[in-house]
Amino acid sequence: MLKFAGVILILFAGTMIGMLQAARFAARPRQIRHLLHALQRLETEISYGQTPLPEALLTIATLVPKPLAGIFEEIANSLRNQAADTGETVRQCWERTIESRWHGTAMKQVEKEAFLRLGATLGSSGRDDQLKHIRLTMVQLQTEEATAREDQMRYEKLSRTLGALAAALVVILMV
Repeated sequence: MLKFAGVILILFAGTMIGMLQAARFAARPRQIRHLLHALQRLETEISYGQTPLPEALLTIATLVPKPLAGIFEEIANSLRNQAADTGETVRQCWERTIESRWHGTAMKQVEKEAFLRLGATLGSSGRDDQLKHIRLTMVQLQTEEATAREDQMRYEKLSRTLGALAAALVVILMV
């Protein structure tokens, strides 16, 4: 009976590991899409609303789901609070927040680097230059979204199956 319970637990654990990995493959293109939507909104806020950056980022934080909402909110709060007190630049607030919160996303290093490059230009150049960098980042992220969709189609089902099969192999080796 104890052996049977162990077999069930191993099969369950292996299947769940495969499901979790498949969920990460599915989450990446969705999060990139949300990030693209956020950048479109930021572009609108800068070009038409001429909204100060902290306020624009707080507005965006209310429009995108977690974990991206937390990133935008933390950047905005850093710009409001710490930048005023310590003299931190937009770039420093942006980079510190991205480095501390990026691990909570399903996105990869390529998206992180594009997002960091954008933060280096926001607040330090003219409005037109900022808009150009936002558009450039959006183009890069659109390319990465297409790649992420391909990866999702290729590896999502494979991850689920591989998790279950690996658990079955462990069970066979144990018995």
